[in-house]
Amino acid sequence: MANLKKLTILHSNDLHGDFMAKKVDEELLGGISMLSGYINKVRHEEENVLYTISGDMFRGSIIDSEYKGISTVEIMNMLTPDVVTLGNHEVDYGLAHLLFIEKCAQFPIINANMYITTNGTRLFKSHIILEIGGMKILFIGLLTEEVLHSTKQDRIIGSFVDVHEAANEVGRICNAYKTEDIDFTVLLTHIGFEADKKLAKSLDPRLGVDLIIGGHSHTLLEKPEEVNGIPIVQAACGTNQIGRFDIIVDTDSNCMESYEWKLIPIDDDYCPRDYDLEEVIEKYKVETDRKYKRIVTRFADKYTHPSREEETTLGRLFADAFKDSLGLDIMLVGSGSIRGENLGPIVMLEDLMQIYPYNDEIYRITVNGKQLERMVKHIFREGSMKGLTEFYQFSEGFYVEFDYDNQKLINLLLNGEKIDYEKFYSVGISAFHYKNLEDFLNITEDEIKTNREPKVVATKSTDVLEEYFGKRELVKVSDKKRMVVKQSFCTKN
Repeated sequence: MANLKKLTILHSNDLHGDFMAKKVDEELLGGISMLSGYINKVRHEEENVLYTISGDMFRGSIIDSEYKGISTVEIMNMLTPDVVTLGNHEVDYGLAHLLFIEKCAQFPIINANMYITTNGTRLFKSHIILEIGGMKILFIGLLTEEVLHSTKQDRIIGSFVDVHEAANEVGRICNAYKTEDIDFTVLLTHIGFEADKKLAKSLDPRLGVDLIIGGHSHTLLEKPEEVNGIPIVQAACGTNQIGRFDIIVDTDSNCMESYEWKLIPIDDDYCPRDYDLEEVIEKYKVETDRKYKRIVTRFADKYTHPSREEETTLGRLFADAFKDSLGLDIMLVGSGSIRGENLGPIVMLEDLMQIYPYNDEIYRITVNGKQLERMVKHIFREGSMKGLTEFYQFSEGFYVEFDYDNQKLINLLLNGEKIDYEKFYSVGISAFHYKNLEDFLNITEDEIKTNREPKVVATKSTDVLEEYFGKRELVKVSDKKRMVVKQSFCTKN
């Protein structure tokens, strides 16, 4: 008769400093306090409970940004995850700072495929074996290179190029611990849902991987997706919900006998509050409120950013603010830099800094018309409408019409005139995008320097936005469209 044991795995991903509960229809929703309350409740109700986080604890809140993640780690210490894997935003404050933060963490952080290239040494523990209820559970943490653009300046760091090589890394670790009698194996990934499916397909079933718990793409699921016999899940993003697996493990065969998965809402009807944790958060909130709780301006309306893969009113607003302030021909604002869905009409400084937390330098680069055309074609390359690549918001006057299905540029205008191949144009981009020119915009730094030396025109982008909006009242977004993307069954404007 099989030896069956129950294991409960709770999981979050992409918390992004989402500490505070929100009031929705007079009820509280989300927040670290109720999330902690639910985790503690399950730990009391069930025998064998593990809580995991699949990357991106950092970025998205003023509390996180102000203290460069140190506040987040203190709060996470009280949340007491059993294991955490790295996300791409964990390196936002610099690799050295991340290594410092790891020392502050009272929980294990794992990653199998970030290396020092000169000697092949991993920067973090690749895996951890947790023993609970007489079971040995192997967790392996993974990133892939496409989500590690923030480390481009750290040339000593290497990572695997694709999910197939990540699969090889999983194989090495699983094979090395066959003698440990591992009962259950979980991959904690931060590579996105589509990449998780590719990874699962690449895995040899004999390695014994039972689950993939992922992050990065903020995917909201109704049920797990099974690929190659491996259930794959995410829990969207933030603290409005938590994933829950109730698993029956066959410890004789070292495999999953059965499972049930649910996405649990974090609300005050269902989840008790953790008042001790609220005190810690309040300590930080008092300081950030004192510094940032003041009105910057009033917009004429509420402006939105519902999707990264289309033109948005908030994207237009920020692009125009940078273009006008810095005297540029064109401003390209990375859609992923805008970390919220709406802003206004009353704009507090904390709201502005929370929705645009990347206080990067702004570079002015100079390109000719032919190079600009090549950059635009790259922006709209295959995958750009599926969230697989970096996408941009355009400033007023820049107009692109693109046939996405046939990958054909139909129209490219600046201030109503066709782009001239021989003419030069000044384009603004953030430091993060400048460091990834070839990947994001299909142009090299050497090409740009041949035209004109790039120049930092703003050392802090948030300063530009605060100054621009602070001098204006009832700010209105231009209603002129900047892009028309023709696709089968729909046209995105």
